[in-house]
Order: sequence, then structure tokens, then C-alpha cells
Amino acid sequence: MNNRKIPASRHSVAVRTSAIVLSILLAGCSYHDLKPQARLLPAGDAGETLAHSGITLSPAAWPTESWWTRFNDTQLDRLVAEALAQSPTLRSAAARVRQAGALEGIEGASLLPRVDAAASSTRERFSANGTTPAPVKGTWQNVDQATLNIGYELDFWGKNRAAVEAAVGRRHALEVDSRAAALMVSAAVVQTYIDLNDTYAQLDVAQALLEKQVQIEQLTQQRFAAELGTQIDIKQSQASLPASRASIAALKEMIELHQNKLASLLGQGPDRGRSIARPHLQAGNSVVLPSHIAAELVGHRPDVVAQRWRVEACGHEIDVAKARFYPNVNLTAFVGLQSLAFDTFNDHSSRILGFAPAISLPIFEGGRLRGNLDAQDAAYDLAVENYNQTVVDALRDIADQLSSLRWLKERLAQQQEAVDTAQAAADLVNLRYRAGLATYLQVLATENATLAQKRQLVTLASRALSLQANLSRALGGGYRPEFRASVPALSTVADHS
Repeated sequence: MNNRKIPASRHSVAVRTSAIVLSILLAGCSYHDLKPQARLLPAGDAGETLAHSGITLSPAAWPTESWWTRFNDTQLDRLVAEALAQSPTLRSAAARVRQAGALEGIEGASLLPRVDAAASSTRERFSANGTTPAPVKGTWQNVDQATLNIGYELDFWGKNRAAVEAAVGRRHALEVDSRAAALMVSAAVVQTYIDLNDTYAQLDVAQALLEKQVQIEQLTQQRFAAELGTQIDIKQSQASLPASRASIAALKEMIELHQNKLASLLGQGPDRGRSIARPHLQAGNSVVLPSHIAAELVGHRPDVVAQRWRVEACGHEIDVAKARFYPNVNLTAFVGLQSLAFDTFNDHSSRILGFAPAISLPIFEGGRLRGNLDAQDAAYDLAVENYNQTVVDALRDIADQLSSLRWLKERLAQQQEAVDTAQAAADLVNLRYRAGLATYLQVLATENATLAQKRQLVTLASRALSLQANLSRALGGGYRPEFRASVPALSTVADHS
């Protein structure tokens, strides 16, 4: 029987190795009960709903990146281009992307060795009763030292790699956020421009009414001179003129307010707004939708893509939190020169060398690591639910535009009929008034009814433009991920759930 004793050095190594292995096993068991609870919401199949929407479906009907050009207004094209180039909102978004890129670079540095140099010259008195031998002890000496230091963390558990991936995800999310911001700015410019167009159209109706009222007031004067009317009719016809002029003034005020808003969206002062001329928008004759909105929406809506990147980043943050349960292994080394006299500093005998592997094991930290992992799990759940809500809101946004578009055509037809009927009644009453067979109150009532119907028709025509713009925005405004091939497959979803 072999009774040889294990050398102390080998025994010590075995003990340390066993301790490390045991700590790794315990670390893996200490968080197995912590995991995310949220699940990604799959986009439902909206094909049947769209098929019965009365709108043509086409595989190639996703909006183009310059979707506003469908309105065939060159001034609008210039305004959107100016807003995208000058908007402070978009410049702020670009700055956030640059900041995220810098933070990604900082995280990436943890994957590489760290090298730095240090030099010092110290005037020091050595203790006469210390460990320093004679003849240096008890004397003042100059200690000159220069070293080149190297440090590297061995990323056995993938903590640093996961941190880099999380930073990449956050940067991607902000990049897509900047595209979402651009879509919001362009949509705001288009909508304000449509509002400006609507106000001009309302102004046309109000000015036409005023011209009609002036003609009626002149006719009333003629009827009074011919003893066919009364002074009351004259006063009533004259009373309507100031009210119409006040309405026209209010519409002109609204035009300037829209111009001011456009100037603000362009990142310019109000003087820029005064140079914006009357719009000349043209509504499209037909609306075409993509065939597979629900299935492809994730890749076309920037807000949805951005939220998905945030889910991916939070998944990698969970990996970082888990890796903190395991030992950290760091390697440090230095090489340099040290001398008590400067004239011997460069001597070969003055060289110093050192190598220091270090392992840190989390043994008792009062639940800090579990709390950190639990917090990251909750952050992941929050990101997933934000993503789910964004998808739901996006589908509702599209459904709202489809519902409104489906009924708008009928509303426009009915409203046009209402305008024609009201105008015919007004024309008939005017003829009777000229012939002395109707009162001025009848004229006033029919003119007011015609005005209300014409205003409603103008509002619906403006709504048709808005719905076309809103549908293009709801479908993502022509967004295509520049990094589509690397859009996260969310492998961490399965791993962490």
C-alpha cells in the first residue's frame, strides 16, 4: 500500500481548486428561482379584418420613405426636408445616438487588456528599526521608479461580453428612436400644413358668404327704396356683415398661427412662417394597404423596432447580473526599473518584474447580487410589456385609420348632397326674396344653413388628407431597418424566460 503523503503545495492547490468549483456550483444554485415573467406578444393576424375593409391590398403598398410627396405639393416637400435637416428635436436625437455609441465603446474596452505606465521619484527616510537593511536604514534616500503595468480580466462567464451586447442594443434602440422622431416631425409638418390648407379653404367659404351678404344688403336697400321692404330688413342685413368680417379675421389669425407652428417645426423663428404660401395639396384617388400588416409590422414601425431592441438589451443585462454570482479572475503584471540612486536607474540590475493573478469570490454580500438580478428581471419584464403595448397601440392606430377611411367616402358623398340641397334652397329663397315673396329672415336662415354645410364639406375634405397622412405614419412612414439582417431574434427571451 502506498502511504506517500501529498506535498503541502499540491494539497493547497487542490483545496483552492475545490473551493472555487464549490463556489461556482453554489453560485449557480443561488439564483435558479429568479427569472423574468413577461412574454412577448405575437402580432395577431389582421388579414381577415383588412380584407373586409373595402381597401385594396397589395404586397408592395408599404409607404415610401418620402411618403409626403404623394400630395404633389413642392412647397410641402421643401418644408419637410428643411424640418428634417434643422429640427432641434432631431439634432438632440442624433446627440443621444452619439452618446450611446461612446458608452458602447467604454463597455467594449473591458474586453481588451489595459496597459498604462507610471513613474515616480520619492524622497523618503527609511526607518532605522524597519525591514530595510543597512546602510539604507535610518537615512534619507531618493527612490526612483518607472513601470509598465498590464491588466486583463478573464471573462470566463461572459459578463463583459453581455455588457457590450446590452450597450449595442441600447445604441440600436436610440438609432431607431431617431428615425421615429424624424417620422413624428415629418408627420407634424404635414398635419400642420393640412390644417393650414383647411383654414384657407374655410376662409374661401367665409369670404364667398360675405360677398353674398353684401349683395343681399344692396338688394335690401333697393327693395326699401321701392317700398317693398322695411327698415328692419335693412338693419338685419347690415348686422350680418360685421359678424362675417369677424369670422374672416379669426380665420386669418388661425392662418398666422399655423405658419408660426410650421416655422417652429422647422427650427426657425416666426418670420420664416410668413414666407409660407397657400398650400396646393392634392388628395390621392385611392388608398392601397400592405397585404400582411400584422406579420410585417414589427419591421416597419420604428417605435416597435426600438422597443424590441430594448428588450434585447435588457436580456443581456440579465446575463451580466447572473455572471456577477461567479468569481472574477484578473491578471496583472508589471515591468520596470527601481533604484535608490538615479545614476544606477538604467542599470540592468535595477529592473523589477511582477505577475499577480487575482480571484475574487462572492461569498456573503447580504443579498445584493440576488437583488440586482431580480431588478434586472423586472426591467426585462417592463421592457417586454412596453413592447407589447407598443405593438397593440400600433395595430389600433392602423385600425383607426382604416375605420375612418372606410366611412369617409360615404360621409363625403352624403355631405356633398347636403351642400347641393342647401345651396338649391338658398338660391330658391333668394329668387323669391328678389320677387318680394320671401322675408329676409328666410334668406338669412338658408344662407346660414348653406354656410354650415359647406364648412362641414371642407372639414371632411381636409380629413381625407389627414387620414392619408396618418395611415402612412401608422404604417411606419417608409422605415426600413438599416441593420435588418441583425434585428434581434431575441434568443435571450427563451433563455431568460
